[in-house]
Amino acid sequence: MERSVSWLIPFGLLAMAIVSVPTLMLDDQGLPRYEALGGELREVRQVNERLRREVRALHREVQSLRTDPAEVERIARDELGMLREGELIFQFSSERNSRPH
Repeated sequence: MERSVSWLIPFGLLAMAIVSVPTLMLDDQGLPRYEALGGELREVRQVNERLRREVRALHREVQSLRTDPAEVERIARDELGMLREGELIFQFSSERNSRPH
């Protein structure tokens, strides 16, 4: 009798696993949620890689500003509109002067 009962526990666990595992996987919190999280993880990794590239570019720019006087001058002229002492700026209209006929 003891021998015939000893197989019931493993068999019962197997039967329970066969029924419950697919149910849990197909539940809203199961496989569909896992797949959605996988897609979200891929998106986050892409954003992180883009941000890493931006950070590397900014590091290069900072290094250039620390070591290259020409780069500092370029920024001062282009972005801040600064001039060297004694320089003059001439502004020309980009539109052609049209005379009435």
